[in-house]
Amino acid sequence: MKNQLKLTEQEIVSLLCQQDQNGFNYLYDNYAPAIYGVVIRVVSEKEHADEILQDVFVKIWKNIRQFDPERGRLYTWMINLARNTAIDYIRSKGFQNEQKNQGIPEFVNNSKDYAATPNVDHIGMKEVLLRLKQEWRELIELAYFKGYTQQEIAERLDIPIGTVKTRTRNALIELKSLLKDNN
Repeated sequence: MKNQLKLTEQEIVSLLCQQDQNGFNYLYDNYAPAIYGVVIRVVSEKEHADEILQDVFVKIWKNIRQFDPERGRLYTWMINLARNTAIDYIRSKGFQNEQKNQGIPEFVNNSKDYAATPNVDHIGMKEVLLRLKQEWRELIELAYFKGYTQQEIAERLDIPIGTVKTRTRNALIELKSLLKDNN
């Protein structure tokens, strides 16, 4: 089904609501790389990212009726679902215990896995982020790609929580403007 036809967002949602396998295949073929890019930015490890990607698509399949086109685009909903799933995964006790129990030699030998940078950036997000002020870009990366809370960001950067909130808001406003300019 890939590249054979171009479905609208409404058509994709309709097919998924009907539990249509072709709709799911189309969704996966066309959106998996972008969703994987978001997931790998949060978890940095291919094995975990692959598992999370599968979980995200299962959630999309099971929860498509929760998508509200009045509140935003399908793509945005899926990206937020992916990001939140990845953050939940790295905050899970199982993942935390796995990280704590990893031996030092194993960790050092596999350090390249932890430094993985995504090479999937279909919407040009890297370039858009580079156009933000450094202080704003850092906040966006910590919050949206690494899963930090605003309180954790304030502590990490040693700035007041109010400053974090204001800068994040300003960064998101500017990001929205930059993304509009890209279209």
